[in-house]
Amino acid sequence: MLPILKVDNLSKTYHDMDGSVTAVLDVSFEVKDKEFISIVGPSGCGKSTILSILSNLETKSSGKITFSKENCLLGYMLQKDSLFPWRTILDNCLIGLEINGKLNAKSKQRVINLLNAYGLKDFIDKYPDSLSGGMRQRVALIRTLAIDPDILLLDEPFSALDYQTRLALSDDVYKIIKQEGKTAIMVTHDLAEAISLSDRIIVLTKRPSCVKKIYDIKLTDKSTPIHNRQCKEFSIYYDKIWRDLDVHL
Repeated sequence: MLPILKVDNLSKTYHDMDGSVTAVLDVSFEVKDKEFISIVGPSGCGKSTILSILSNLETKSSGKITFSKENCLLGYMLQKDSLFPWRTILDNCLIGLEINGKLNAKSKQRVINLLNAYGLKDFIDKYPDSLSGGMRQRVALIRTLAIDPDILLLDEPFSALDYQTRLALSDDVYKIIKQEGKTAIMVTHDLAEAISLSDRIIVLTKRPSCVKKIYDIKLTDKSTPIHNRQCKEFSIYYDKIWRDLDVHL
């Protein structure tokens, strides 16, 4: 089976009046259908730049990006939920469908079903200020899922939350993504988060970033992200990836 996404020798160089800076250099990787991939690396190495290029928010300088299907649809979930305070939870989740001209009775009902299925049934007609931070991020995920993307791009989706909420939400997000049968690529600086959620982890070097190593995460009795943190292999992966990052404080 062909990978749903293949990236070959992707590079990005920024130019300004003072010269040029290469952020990403010859990055290559593949993503399989329904796989959960995390990208980690030193701060400022270009992790989010890769997501921006994949989603066409930025142009690549060189390299090739290949999708297994024509018109592959990507959904982008950012660090901040960016919910509109004057729109109800349901109306916030319908924005993508409205923008793409795909809002109809069937697509609206699908979004309502998602909200009902994932603990937001009683908040459909409420406004964002009535929700906790974790619930707002869950709404942001459902808003992203509403357009039925082939690949989800997650850019530090839990970074604005406190530790306990992050743990709980990581379980929620993992459950939703797996139950909906989605492929996900997540950028994170949290190694524990990456190991507990991912099928594979791509480790980048410092800028200009290239791929240093790719780990297949194989945990005994793999289950939910919170449970996975207790697996015997967890600390081994953590130590290896931390050493690969070669971060000097």
